[in-house]
Amino acid sequence: MRIGLLVVAGFLFIQTGFAQPNVALSQLDWKVVGKLKTRDAKAIKSSTWSIGGETLDRDYTDYQSYKTYLGPLGAKRIRLQGGWSKCEKVKGQYDFAWLDAVIPDAASRGVAPWVELSYGNPIYEGGGEAKLAGHIPTSPQALTAWDNWVRAIVTRYKNQVPEWEIWNEPDLNPAHTGTEIGQFYVRTARLVKSIQPNARLIALGMASVTKLGFVKDFYDELKKENALDLVDIMTYHGYAHNPDSSYPNIEKMRQLVWTYNANVVFMQGENGAPSTPKAVTIGALRDQDWSELTQAKWDLRRMLGDHGRGIATNLFTISDIHYTAGDHMVGVNTKGLLQTNPDKTIKRPKLAYQAAQHVFSLFDDQVELLPSIKPAVSQETVMAFVYRRRKENGSLITLWNGEARPAEEYIPKPTTVTVKGQFTQPVFVDLITGHVYEIPKKQYQKSGDSWTFTEIPVPDYPVMIAEKSSINF
Repeated sequence: MRIGLLVVAGFLFIQTGFAQPNVALSQLDWKVVGKLKTRDAKAIKSSTWSIGGETLDRDYTDYQSYKTYLGPLGAKRIRLQGGWSKCEKVKGQYDFAWLDAVIPDAASRGVAPWVELSYGNPIYEGGGEAKLAGHIPTSPQALTAWDNWVRAIVTRYKNQVPEWEIWNEPDLNPAHTGTEIGQFYVRTARLVKSIQPNARLIALGMASVTKLGFVKDFYDELKKENALDLVDIMTYHGYAHNPDSSYPNIEKMRQLVWTYNANVVFMQGENGAPSTPKAVTIGALRDQDWSELTQAKWDLRRMLGDHGRGIATNLFTISDIHYTAGDHMVGVNTKGLLQTNPDKTIKRPKLAYQAAQHVFSLFDDQVELLPSIKPAVSQETVMAFVYRRRKENGSLITLWNGEARPAEEYIPKPTTVTVKGQFTQPVFVDLITGHVYEIPKKQYQKSGDSWTFTEIPVPDYPVMIAEKSSINF
């Protein structure tokens, strides 16, 4: 493997043939004592992490090419799209062979599928469109055909798919209203429940996190139909250049939804950053230049920003997506953790794949968020969340600077962190590289049950202060 070194402002950047610049902090005499071990999904009992497997319904990605990367990634769930128009190309005849080759295989790798019921089917008049931002089916004939397909797919996979999401980004189509989508949702949700009573139902796949009127109209319709209990999970997307800037609007949405049903669980249903300059990628965030390094930083900030607020995350997406003519856009969406060849086969993992492995492997159901503990940090733009490992009871603190969108070059800010925690041997962890560093003893001290760490280098992506015994390396 080709290795080169680049020193910027006192920090060491290691360049490898594996991907774009692989960043590792080298702080004075800080000693590297190991590297985080990653875990296959089958070795992880449970977690809130999901990976995107979208657009197989339109053949924009190739599951057979990326499936071997799925288990080693460590996510416990995968989002798939059911693809009415791919299943039913001739009226009344269903071909599920393509999903039969995906759903059981993903489950066999320790990754539970959750399936989105979408899009329309133009073989029916008023059947809607089989693409992003397409309209839902509206004619009596098309709605009956939709019901028939939903009945067929849920019946076929009810023992393999525990969760069903109904539609994707309905607010992207300006003709849709929250009321109309509410009626369509209730119709579909009741049908799913009649076949699979224990199914968990997912709404709403909102593209925007600011269209609260749309959300209100949707829930007003569900309330009118006495159907508020038909939403178990609320999903939203809402891409932002600085992922940390999204949360005020997300919180407004949460508070609104909880006035209707306080039991609704929130999940980031689709989010990720491109890995290429704006001249190359399509899709959200395409108006800025990106690299594999800034993609990895952004993805980590979204994942751990969500996790620190009790929000489950579906990272978008496992493979670059090749959109073709006739859809909402044309070209390659480079948000994949895996770089593709022109034929959609996998070229190699990107830096973000490695970063995601570290988070998925570490933050499983044995790591507990402690929202009542708020670290004191000397930099007001530093985000900080506290966790503990249930069995060992050791503390973990995630830290990053959220002042702006991730940069190609960034000088970490020396930060003092004071927190109540349990440490015997604290270490510093870089979540991109997985490197574990020994923190010099002169840079931390204990007073009662509080610990103070001084001059901790906090970059513009998540790092950790962790009890050594609480991480696997």
